[in-house]
Amino acid sequence: MEGEVFYPSTEVVSQAVLKDWEKTAAYALGDLSGFWAKEAGELEWFQPCEQVLDDSNKPFFKWFVGGKVNITHNAVDRHLKTYRKNKLALIWESEDGKCDRSFSYYALNREVCRMANIIKAMGIVRGDRVTIYMGRVPEIVFAMLACAKIGAIHSVVFGGFSVDALQGRIADSQSKLIITCDGSLQNGKLVELKRIVDDSLRHCPTVENVVVVKRSGHEVPMEAMRDHWYHDLCALPIANGKCATEVMDAEDPLFILYTSGSTGTPKAIMHTHGGYMVGTYSTLKYVFDITDEDRFWCTADPGWITGHSYIVYGPLLNGATVFIFEGGPSYPYPNRWWQLIERYGISIFYTAPTAIRGLMRFGDAWPNKHDLSSLRLLGSVGEPINPEAWKWFYHVIGRGKCPIMDTWWQTETGAFMITPTPVVPLKPGSGTRPFFGQVAEIVDEAGNPVEVGAEGFLVLTRPWPAMMRTLYGDDERYVKSYWSKYPGKYMTGDSARCDKDGYYWIIGRVDDVIKVSGHRLGTAEVESALITHPAVAESAAIGLPHEVKGQAIFCYVQLNPGFDPHEDLSEELRQHVSQHLGPIARPEEIRFIDKLPKTRSGKIMRRVLKARAQGLPEGDLSTLEE
Repeated sequence: MEGEVFYPSTEVVSQAVLKDWEKTAAYALGDLSGFWAKEAGELEWFQPCEQVLDDSNKPFFKWFVGGKVNITHNAVDRHLKTYRKNKLALIWESEDGKCDRSFSYYALNREVCRMANIIKAMGIVRGDRVTIYMGRVPEIVFAMLACAKIGAIHSVVFGGFSVDALQGRIADSQSKLIITCDGSLQNGKLVELKRIVDDSLRHCPTVENVVVVKRSGHEVPMEAMRDHWYHDLCALPIANGKCATEVMDAEDPLFILYTSGSTGTPKAIMHTHGGYMVGTYSTLKYVFDITDEDRFWCTADPGWITGHSYIVYGPLLNGATVFIFEGGPSYPYPNRWWQLIERYGISIFYTAPTAIRGLMRFGDAWPNKHDLSSLRLLGSVGEPINPEAWKWFYHVIGRGKCPIMDTWWQTETGAFMITPTPVVPLKPGSGTRPFFGQVAEIVDEAGNPVEVGAEGFLVLTRPWPAMMRTLYGDDERYVKSYWSKYPGKYMTGDSARCDKDGYYWIIGRVDDVIKVSGHRLGTAEVESALITHPAVAESAAIGLPHEVKGQAIFCYVQLNPGFDPHEDLSEELRQHVSQHLGPIARPEEIRFIDKLPKTRSGKIMRRVLKARAQGLPEGDLSTLEE
């Protein structure tokens, strides 16, 4: 497959913002600080920085040192002084299609100020944490921008997470305020967000107030003094009127976002106002070639990093028009997305391989019913895209004229790290080359570079502005998790290979993280959920290849005495995990086992289980305890 190359058309090259990839790449490699200083200079600063990059305390890099800025000022405020004031910033449609809302940059500013005034009235000040747990509605965008505007740190929790997952994240961040909805709609079903919040707050003493946006309209319990309807607060004089944008230091925290670790609790990734702003602005500008005419649709949920960077911040920093859809790809029919592209004239469409593979199964007839001629660029995110799905996406959805921006990056990186731009020749399944200024290497266990084409560990060797600064409240774990194995190099946790043309091919996670439909889940989280069931003595979770999801969760379970393995129990355990971690974590299969293979030190040998499940050789068993 590596020999197959898709070249950009002369029309694509002639329209591209950046026509000479090689020249820009050489400039950024030769003068990293100069390149990023130029990018930062395209945005507005209350006070320019004194130093672009401070690497004196590695791996605690600082960017735009001494600079004063606010990401919401650049995403919203500054556009009000230009022709963009009356341009559409945000278009939203409900899952059932019965409701749509749109906001100009002027109207977006009004809504963000209103939300910010309400957050301040709840006693939130600069540096406080606010947990946002909502469905895909415009208010989630308002809430994120409002927190940033007043200097509060937002922690968005994906609206599909369960009570336990939410409670852990609220407790860890010590949030004082929760912003949620009464419920959200997903595939025609009601997700009772407010009730999940209520259950989670039984063990979260730091929370003082809960603001509830009315979306579903069903009845929910409201606790006096603690719970407040958003529409009631909006009617108060204190909510209306301007709200000053806080002047922040470039290195001040912007948000924390939890991502699954291979062991223990989820990691609280922390990003900052200055570097994250410049990184998301520049990557979107170059990779998706954003212009004022574009309508950009990223199908992710704002609760994941893709939504933070490329639904909320990146597009608005570029003054783009963002489209948000409440629902999923195939409800009520498999043409829902294609219908929306046609209706709203979407020009850039960014989605996950899982969704592409899922929609492929329904054939070409559904997309062929619709006029998709408004599309000019496609994108892929979340996991490696297999060449078959890439080509279907390119030929059937893009009609053979839309380059696919296959992007590799992480919650930790904040922005694209390995990615093409529209003028770069594409190989289906490859993320192409590192973004400007970045250098990637493939190394072996000892940290030595591997041969061309060989698989190894993917590391990044140069700092970048949108990189996380630390794990919130845990500098030691930050160093240990990302910088200790290969000193001076950022360990991505992914395996990859690099071909003779310098194109990178991401293979997958090398640690115990399972990536289901682009969502990262720690094996420890799944196993911890299983062990809370009275029947389970011990368990091991592994990820196995899945045609649609990329990976599926497969669990081996050792039962306690008095419990017998049977299909009803298997189903009960699958449901149990789903209740604890959310439907995304529901195991594909539970297999009962008498004893789990372990090393002498007691570590479960998941690679042995993975090989066993797939009927493959089990490899070196010398460290097995028996």
